[in-house]
Amino acid sequence: MEGDKYTISKNNDMEMGEEEFLNAVYKNQGLVHKICSIYRDSKEDREDLFQEIVYQLWKAYPKFMGRSKFSTWMYRIGLNTAMATFRRPKVATTESEKLPEPYRPEINDSPNREMLFRAIRQLEDAEKAIVSMYLDGFDNSEMADIIGISKNHLSVRLNRIKNKLRTILNK
Repeated sequence: MEGDKYTISKNNDMEMGEEEFLNAVYKNQGLVHKICSIYRDSKEDREDLFQEIVYQLWKAYPKFMGRSKFSTWMYRIGLNTAMATFRRPKVATTESEKLPEPYRPEINDSPNREMLFRAIRQLEDAEKAIVSMYLDGFDNSEMADIIGISKNHLSVRLNRIKNKLRTILNK
């Protein structure tokens, strides 16, 4: 591991193990918590979404090739899961499926933070994704790559989103 980037050996017989996966999720779980806070209103729904994102990460991680930072890959999975779970009914998982359980500390739910997340939840899905990454300190190039738009287009959208949030918060 170098920083936040995992490398896979060229012969592909060295995969990230469960412990490394859990450590990487633990290290970056703030990203998942932020996605959950932006895409879900109630605590229970946020907890359900958190579990669903971790489950999707667990299913997808054998295919992670290390071409991007683990956090970037995790963000893509998290955002796609958050947006997709709005569109499909809940599916129960069987007890036989093994799902790692990362440590989840209590999140500081200050009134200002909740007010911001209420405002963000009023945005469109793509706008929520951009704001979430912006709040997590992603640079415009990384955000553009994750969303699949040009850096210039992302900058324009980000400015529009900021103005939209100002309007919502000043109501």
